Amino acid sequence: MTAKLQVNPSSVFVVSGGGKGITAQCTIKLAQQKSGNFILLGRSEITPEPDYAIDCLEDAALKKRIMENLISQGEKPTPIMVQKIFNQINSSREIKKTLAAITAAGAKAEYISVDVTDTVALQAKLTTVAQKFGQITGIIHGAGNLADKLIEKKTSEDFEKVYTAKVQGLQNLLNCINPQQLQHLVLFSSVTGFYGNIGQSDYAIANEILNKSAHQFKKDYPQTHVVAINWGGWDSGMVTPQLKKAFAERGIEIIPVEIGSQMLVNELHPAYQNNTQVVIGSPMKIPPMSLGSKLRTHRIRRRITLAENPFLHDHTIAGTPVLPATCAKSWMVNGCEEIYPGYRYLSCQDFKVLKGITFNASLAQEHILEIQEISKNDGDFIEFQTKILSKTPEGRTHYHFSSLIKLVRNMPEAPIYESMDLREDNIVTTTGKDFYQNGDLSLFHGPAFQEITRVLNISPEKLTAECCWQEITAQQQGQFPVKWHNPYIIDLSTQTLWLWLNHFHQEVCLPGQLTYSEQFLAVPFNVPFYVSCEIENKTDTGATANFIIHSREGKIYSRILGAKAVIWPMKMLNKK
Repeated sequence: MTAKLQVNPSSVFVVSGGGKGITAQCTIKLAQQKSGNFILLGRSEITPEPDYAIDCLEDAALKKRIMENLISQGEKPTPIMVQKIFNQINSSREIKKTLAAITAAGAKAEYISVDVTDTVALQAKLTTVAQKFGQITGIIHGAGNLADKLIEKKTSEDFEKVYTAKVQGLQNLLNCINPQQLQHLVLFSSVTGFYGNIGQSDYAIANEILNKSAHQFKKDYPQTHVVAINWGGWDSGMVTPQLKKAFAERGIEIIPVEIGSQMLVNELHPAYQNNTQVVIGSPMKIPPMSLGSKLRTHRIRRRITLAENPFLHDHTIAGTPVLPATCAKSWMVNGCEEIYPGYRYLSCQDFKVLKGITFNASLAQEHILEIQEISKNDGDFIEFQTKILSKTPEGRTHYHFSSLIKLVRNMPEAPIYESMDLREDNIVTTTGKDFYQNGDLSLFHGPAFQEITRVLNISPEKLTAECCWQEITAQQQGQFPVKWHNPYIIDLSTQTLWLWLNHFHQEVCLPGQLTYSEQFLAVPFNVPFYVSCEIENKTDTGATANFIIHSREGKIYSRILGAKAVIWPMKMLNKK
């Protein structure tokens, strides 16, 4: 199988959009390193070069000659007329240059002028050329069109132009070539399909269909090396200096042609035959939208079920799965961030557990996240009052959680935790999984939350713990995915107060209120981090503490100040 999937001199590739641009550069690189035979498809025609254009390589000089030739023929040249002829000449030159480069590499190439959306013409021309080259063993589908506009300004013609080149073009190629004979199927997709991008809704749809088509084709024809490459922006003619500047402002790096074309060759190595979709390039970070002056209210409705959230089986209290308060907070944070892309969660005030969400007979059919804008400053920040509520069949409203959320355009620099103490006093000898489900006073959490590895030191004023949260799958995370805010790590961090109460008072607790929280950096997972739990107050019914989540060097990822916990009777906690 591996030998069969090697690109070699006998391989025959059909390359849509292969005469010019990035697809041509990738094809040239493939020919230089692997040889082979290449049937290049494109809508442009190769036209004979006019005598006046021969050896005229400067753009300005060529346009001048085009203009002079039109005048000599009695025409009155316009900029549009001159540009059209200029484009035809340059297009033919580029196609000829591509063919020459492939031939110089010792490979064979032929160019066919055909529109991949024209099924009849495509079938006829491919049948003819296949008689010359032999059985087609690979497809590189690089054809595509753009019609960038905001969605409210797009027309059906815009959509068809973009959609058909990508999607119908692929379908036509697969209708003309027996899929059983294909050793390679390479689809040129885009990070736009993976991340989305302003003004490119149609392009995103078309490319995401290519991604899904790659997975389906691999499932149907597992013997074929299939890959959908989600390319970022290339350093080519399509990326103008103005666009490069815009990319730089958004933190988007562009792909150098030499490096990108080599990456295509690398992806075709048999070792990667099971990598059906890859992303090459920077995330398409959405620039912040204008906030406007009007304060709006938003409502997001969700049916939360136990079946869609497997992690809930690891957060069971008194025998019943209960939504962690940190997951409710995460829904609030994510909901706010999705309304205003480009702004990021910084802080949360007065997060309260009013009536938790329990997965038993009392579970509502629907929960509503209500987000009310209360203050905003364009380019700076937005503040929201958020609530999670539900309605009983009789119409009564139950409020479950509430909080004030603040998003900012630019995050402040992460501070250093000046009171960090990582000395080991060896007072608490319990480590790892022994902290959990190991008797009445142990933490009740299941595997998704069992990641305190050891207590470094403990005193009546403070506990410092080493933690390492192992990422759980997207399927386990369900409706509460990890994004900028990680609800599983925040829940894990607050477990340190439980350990302190257990050690000094043989008591346990549950969250009541997070007075103030803020996040400066994403907390890393699969690697160690540290939680310093500072005890502010302890009474018979509750405790107040600060949780500082930080690196070994003291850089603060996130912190919760003035968190209030409720002392919980153990007989209630362990009730079955």
